[in-house]
Amino acid sequence: MTSAVYHAFSQKEAKEFDVQQHMGAQRAEAFVRAFLRRSMPRMSQQALEDHLQRKAVVLEYFTHRKQKEKRKKSKGLSAKQRRELRLFDIKPEQQRYSLFLPLHELWKQYIRDLCNGLKPDTQPQMIQAKLLKADLHGAIVSVTKSKCPSYVGVTGILLQETKHVFKIITKEDRLKVIPKQNCVFTVEIDGFISYIYGSKFQLRSSERSAKKFKAKGTIDL
Repeated sequence: MTSAVYHAFSQKEAKEFDVQQHMGAQRAEAFVRAFLRRSMPRMSQQALEDHLQRKAVVLEYFTHRKQKEKRKKSKGLSAKQRRELRLFDIKPEQQRYSLFLPLHELWKQYIRDLCNGLKPDTQPQMIQAKLLKADLHGAIVSVTKSKCPSYVGVTGILLQETKHVFKIITKEDRLKVIPKQNCVFTVEIDGFISYIYGSKFQLRSSERSAKKFKAKGTIDL
């Protein structure tokens, strides 16, 4: 095995590997030992000799571990920052009922698709259950009962919904902010009327899809 490790290169091999042929056997052996010591500094001389008796020599190598760069997650605006920037405020020049009629038409088509077509024989309970979990932006909402008499009769297109209030634009181009608490609302589409009990409806629109509503709502007025 030793002779195989230290044998001289042929002329063809020396030319291919760019190795000088006149290196003697002793110099070659010294070079191999020095190379092994540099490549495997943790091993003793006896261990290196044992390695030379094997058919294959696996040289040690050291890799530099790359430090993973921590990516900073971009944080969105907080609720306070959104309020300060007034991102969701509707400008006075945009508070026009006619401007949001196309939104109402889109909402009606959305509800028809959601209920697989509103046919005369459709069960009202099914429509009620669908509407309670649907997105109501664009619906025409009316206040039918309220502890505050001035809210009763207010009708308009729902523009914004938060956890506690509805923002409605009336036909008189007035933006009304109606609290859900202690109010009963009606939503009408294609002759079907659905009642919404605001006190039981104090959820964000994105949270209602997972909410289970009771079949009968009650409210103390």
